[in-house]
Amino acid sequence: MTQSLEDYLEMVSFLTDEGEVRVTDIASRLGVSKPSVLTALRVLEEQGLLEHERYRSVILTKKGAVQAAEIRGRHHFLTSFLQDVVGVTAEIAEQDACKMEHVLSEETLKKLKLLAQSRKKKS
Repeated sequence: MTQSLEDYLEMVSFLTDEGEVRVTDIASRLGVSKPSVLTALRVLEEQGLLEHERYRSVILTKKGAVQAAEIRGRHHFLTSFLQDVVGVTAEIAEQDACKMEHVLSEETLKKLKLLAQSRKKKS
């Protein structure tokens, strides 16, 4: 899955926490056009990650919810790691985590988690 599609899936998940998810909301939060959102939603729907009917809400499928939770988990961990271990500001941590969550391998992510755990044990 591309970084862009992961961002869309993650945003649908965040908006789901707040209530009904509409194309307009996704476009507004991501700063993109409605046609761009519709194109991405079509691809995500083809992958079985969400359901969307024209002029209706966007709904994550079970598979989509699982994948979105994984993306959000990576994002949360990386944001915390950058703030707590590396010592960058919350704003920078958020920006960098958003970029890093899409490109880090599972191996690197596991090693970072181990590093964070070992630091906690020493504290």
